[in-house]
Amino acid sequence: MKGTKMQTTTKTAKELYFEVKANPARKRFGFGKKAALVNIDIQKAYTRTDLFKTAYEANPKQLDYVNELAAAFRKLGWPVVWTHVAYMDTAADAGVWGTRTDTPDSLQNIKFASERAELDDRLILDKNTDVFYEKKMPSPFFETPLQSLLVWHQVDTVILTGGSTSGCVRAAGVDSLSRGYRTIIPEECVADKHESYHYSNLTDLALKYCDVLEVKEVFDWLNGVES
Repeated sequence: MKGTKMQTTTKTAKELYFEVKANPARKRFGFGKKAALVNIDIQKAYTRTDLFKTAYEANPKQLDYVNELAAAFRKLGWPVVWTHVAYMDTAADAGVWGTRTDTPDSLQNIKFASERAELDDRLILDKNTDVFYEKKMPSPFFETPLQSLLVWHQVDTVILTGGSTSGCVRAAGVDSLSRGYRTIIPEECVADKHESYHYSNLTDLALKYCDVLEVKEVFDWLNGVES
């Protein structure tokens, strides 16, 4: 059986995403019985567009939706996880990832206790029940206790929010699937620097690794569990 040549198109990444969304080619993984909410790097370096050139915004209500999701998870007694990246003054813990550039805006220059490392002030956090992980690499699963937490809580579904869609969210989606979790990405709850990267990765994640859904559908599921 012969293969085909790579397809070409003049459509934008955004147009292709909404085309796939309107005509899904794969069935969903679906929700399981119990979920964890993993909020990836919603920190000032990536959210405060008024302060840092590394920040971005896709949906102006993103953080509101994340707060609502977190509240719903807490009500159910399900895990709410927040990650952020931060590095030593020497950046020795950034590894090869920290070697490409060295400017004030570079990844490895998000230092411990710096403003860039802080979670966004608009987030509603519960220091008594939420879980906070510092990570060094794209995936929140890499060398953090996240896997153990999910096993302990008997979670079979992971809901991902945060950024960036093409970076840490994508890495999380691939790792989550690889570990056997049904993985859901509410599209309004993730963001990236450029719409092309954002939508091309949402398309790829939806076709291969995750269910990319409107956040309303996630709320509907959570409300059904709650009732």
